[in-house]
Amino acid sequence: MDTITKPTKNQANAWKMTMTAMLSAVAFVLMFLEFSVPIMPPFIKMDLSDLPELIGAFAMGPVSGVAICLIKNLLHLFMSTTGGVGELSNFLLGVCFVLPAGLVYRKWKGRKSAILGALLGAVLMAVVSIVSNYYIVYPFYYNFMAKDAILSAYQAIFPGVGNILQCLIVFNAPFTLVKGLFSVVITVLIYKHISPFLKGTNRDKN
Repeated sequence: MDTITKPTKNQANAWKMTMTAMLSAVAFVLMFLEFSVPIMPPFIKMDLSDLPELIGAFAMGPVSGVAICLIKNLLHLFMSTTGGVGELSNFLLGVCFVLPAGLVYRKWKGRKSAILGALLGAVLMAVVSIVSNYYIVYPFYYNFMAKDAILSAYQAIFPGVGNILQCLIVFNAPFTLVKGLFSVVITVLIYKHISPFLKGTNRDKN
């Protein structure tokens, strides 16, 4: 006979911390598994490091999702090539993604609310990426790559863009949205199968 063993509060908190740490490590590793996208300039890469954050936000709450995003970027600081600028931007965008998703799902449990919250987060992340890149990331890049050279890289793909802001709207925002949508789709496909483990659901046979 199978009986469900309900963990104590301390056990539940310890398990949540363990899962948060594990997902943070997975997110950190995924940051290195980046790849180029043909329709984007070569200095822009795609990765799925937001995926563990989204899963964590659903399984353990929005605070855990944000914590995974923070830990991932703090770990990456030790090998940062942007003096922390890239990590700061990544953290801000990650929070924009997982916080709405986690809050919506916590308020209205269910598959539809999870998808709606994640889509809302993906859209918010895409919009905020314009501001983040324009005021935080790209001013740092200008120290190593001329602004005109960056603009030329975009214009080589689509000559219709005339300045960096237009590039961010035409290229980066849709790219960031698609990046978020990849995480949403994968989460929808696998979450049901892994959530019992992440939540610490135990079954003892007697």
